[in-house]
Amino acid sequence: MFADRHEAGEALLKRLSPLDPENTVVLALPRGGLPVADVIAEALALPLDIALARKVGVPGQPEYAVAAVTDGTSPRITINEDVARVTELHDADIRRLAERELPELRRRRDIYLKGRPPLPLAGKTVVVVDDGIATGATMRAALRMVRDAGPAHVIAALPVGPAETIAELRQDCDEVICLDCPASFRAVGLHYRNFDQVTDATVSEIIERHAHRRTSPVT
Repeated sequence: MFADRHEAGEALLKRLSPLDPENTVVLALPRGGLPVADVIAEALALPLDIALARKVGVPGQPEYAVAAVTDGTSPRITINEDVARVTELHDADIRRLAERELPELRRRRDIYLKGRPPLPLAGKTVVVVDDGIATGATMRAALRMVRDAGPAHVIAALPVGPAETIAELRQDCDEVICLDCPASFRAVGLHYRNFDQVTDATVSEIIERHAHRRTSPVT
């Protein structure tokens, strides 16, 4: 049980191996991942950016992810095959559901980054941070988007997630750090005493505070 996301970030920080600040980028999944990643990036003087990925919920059960979709000129959809099978949703159905999430991804990109280009990831160690996972669809989508950028090493860093889902993440990154992997898992929020929703304003404030460490993309 973590007091809050800040404490979870401090606990993750202790588990990370030494990182080269010249060749490492921390990426957070908005919105809940930002306060966790903030602690890591601040303590290690690492540049902080966001990985824009959006859960695609099952109709009538928006928190039950059948897929996730990432931001960009060619959005990538990562399907949770087990959920798709159980809910009998076909690829075309999932694509239509994913398209409904794209305006929110664009909105978040505009208000969080305010026109700033993404940090270059090629050849870097990239630490991808969230406040926890359940189905893992959003984190897997983010990791695959990161892989497309050609990093040297990818680490998924999480306070909590179900053991089976954490094992599956290893297919999409080089290293997984997860502090708590209960075999019986119900919800991420049950592992925090304070799990208040993170606001857009908080996300923007954290990104602004770390803006001085951003570098121009490689051309």
